[in-house]
Amino acid sequence: MQIRPVDDSISVAPQITPADMTEIAAAGFTAIINNRPDDEEGGQPEGAAIRAAAEAAGLSYTAIPITHAGFSGNQVDAMVAALEAAGGPVLAFCRSGTRSCNLWALARAKMGDHPDRLMAKAAATGYDLTGIRPLLDTLAGGR
Repeated sequence: MQIRPVDDSISVAPQITPADMTEIAAAGFTAIINNRPDDEEGGQPEGAAIRAAAEAAGLSYTAIPITHAGFSGNQVDAMVAALEAAGGPVLAFCRSGTRSCNLWALARAKMGDHPDRLMAKAAATGYDLTGIRPLLDTLAGGR
């Protein structure tokens, strides 16, 4: 499992499995956000199995699947809600972590974070938000 901390409130990861939940909970996470649609790729665990294992480990679980078609306002709003409800550190995952990092940044921009700070945090974690910078600026309202 390759967990990449973005800041104290969120980390992102490539695909996780139900067997990872004990380790994730022991690392101090309180919530899992699944940004991967079921059946995106053969062999990936179903979201329902991850949800069951997460809840059994005492973690909350939210599914906000992001396809390669991009992000919608509803998905950004769902991420804002999930981050606000988490009550502690969040682990968001998708196939590589990129969609999770992008959706986190979009949500945080909508929540008032400055796009420059979001871009710096993502870059320090190995993710490039250049492609979504205009949307970050729009969501942040020119901050």
